[in-house]
Amino acid sequence: MVFLSGDLKATRPIARFLNTGTVPKWADLVAFLLLAACAVLVVRGAEDMSQPLAALHATPVTLDPARLPEYALRTTLRMFLALGASLIFTFTVATLAAKSRKAELLIVPALDILQSVPVLGFLTFTVTFFMGLFPGRQLGVECAAIFAIFTSQAWNMAFSFYQSLRTIPADLDEVSRQFGFSPWRRFTRLELPFATPSLVWNVMMSMSGGWFFVVASEAITVGDTTVTLPGIGSWLSVAIARQDMKAVAVGVGAMAVIIVLYDQLVFRPVVAWADKFRFEQTASQQRPASWLYDLLRRAAWTRSLSQTLAKPLTGLSRATAALPPVRLPAVRLPKPHPALGRVMDLLWLTLVAVTLAGGVWLLWSFLSARLTFGDVGEVSLLGLATLLRVVVLIALASLIWVPIGVWIGLRPAWAERLQPIAQFLAAFPANVMFPFAVATIVALRLNPNIWLSPLMVFGTQWYILFNVIAGASAIPSDLKEAAGMFGLKGWQWWRQVAIPGIFPYYVTGALTASGGSWNASIVAEAVSWGHEHLEAAGLGSYIAKATAAGDSARVALGVAVMSVFVIAFNRTLWRPMYRYAERRLRLA
Repeated sequence: MVFLSGDLKATRPIARFLNTGTVPKWADLVAFLLLAACAVLVVRGAEDMSQPLAALHATPVTLDPARLPEYALRTTLRMFLALGASLIFTFTVATLAAKSRKAELLIVPALDILQSVPVLGFLTFTVTFFMGLFPGRQLGVECAAIFAIFTSQAWNMAFSFYQSLRTIPADLDEVSRQFGFSPWRRFTRLELPFATPSLVWNVMMSMSGGWFFVVASEAITVGDTTVTLPGIGSWLSVAIARQDMKAVAVGVGAMAVIIVLYDQLVFRPVVAWADKFRFEQTASQQRPASWLYDLLRRAAWTRSLSQTLAKPLTGLSRATAALPPVRLPAVRLPKPHPALGRVMDLLWLTLVAVTLAGGVWLLWSFLSARLTFGDVGEVSLLGLATLLRVVVLIALASLIWVPIGVWIGLRPAWAERLQPIAQFLAAFPANVMFPFAVATIVALRLNPNIWLSPLMVFGTQWYILFNVIAGASAIPSDLKEAAGMFGLKGWQWWRQVAIPGIFPYYVTGALTASGGSWNASIVAEAVSWGHEHLEAAGLGSYIAKATAAGDSARVALGVAVMSVFVIAFNRTLWRPMYRYAERRLRLA
């Protein structure tokens, strides 16, 4: 290759790449094949997404097993695209909420509301917008489905990152300020590394949570037209509509295969990589392992090739840094009076209050023309019933999963074995359980108000487990060794080591689980299978019935009351817990 170029300097990176070894190692070959396969699958999926919208009607979703690999690829691409958008949202919005008290006043309540708004509620308003951006193309409907999956992933990740930024150890924060880090350097060198271990576990949970709503996101209705996108979710939707349990089992099996694949190829290597960011002063005795992470570290050709391809960007950054800085005339502004800050805070609070009052007035003017105070009282009582279910279910899930999560988090070897199982259980769609729930309740003549309730927490309880595992994994090894040296056991160990270590993570998981349970109540309080229909008295079934009847006023009233309950519950319980964790349970 040197002889084919007249520029000897340009060939030096290639020569260094060729001199890394006489022949590629087996690790290089495996890494190259994996990267090539991923690239081919991504290109194939992108081509399918850009086809005309009429192609969906020409080739509707069928239960042919030969089409299942294509459906699996389309669903997986949608979920990873939504995950990328969720990460961008997390890094911007959660960071802004953690650093700005004024922004926090708006962002945190908005996240409380958004995590409780049904996914179908987002689809109602976004499908027309995205289809208008790409008329006649599948890309518009694909963007609507990706956005719907995004709404089931982003809030948990944002809460996790926000909690991590608010609990950065005081000594690390002080050192970064003494070194004069710029905001970007502080973010990349302190905040992001410190939040990475917890964020990785919440990314896995969000990915699994996306499966919970993938059925709704791939079957999109616009007016009287229904567009069904090819995917695992649409496969399950068709199988459930036809009451074909064999096809349901095949779809769930395909989902399990996908989860195991991306666990081994994506999340397991990321967990092993993120372990180096744990906050501790002694080396961890047990580190998470990943065969792919070890393989990529041994792949010399692949590593050299990536460095060669990144060399132009590195050179550009160095050239930019070598440019003489632009000297602007120094402008000395007078130090603002302390009263000015109080005035700005007051103006900001006034603006927020006026905006909120305007929204309440618009909602009231819309509802008062169609509903009465009796409807508001009825919906409020139904909201109390759903609130009681949420409180009881979150308490029971905490009693079960907190001890299990601590046990798993303190044992990396077991965490590796149980990680894909927990992801599969978290991804298991609740509507697949409807046939068994309906058949059992009808056969045993059970009370639907009680026995439909577990369906609400079936997909959201895993937020508690994953966050507790992340919290237990983040407990520094030196703290665990000190506890062992002092002989802390039993309740004393839980009170002085485990509970303080996991408490901020648990609050994030329980808050997200409670918000997700409100969301899931819409499909869990009113279930059907064949000719059997069961209903539990609650706000979720009220919204579900109003949506089926097309009663927009009652849908708006139900969502508004649900938002009020969620904000009030979070402000009464979870927010004080957050503040307590920030004040008393920081690693210092």
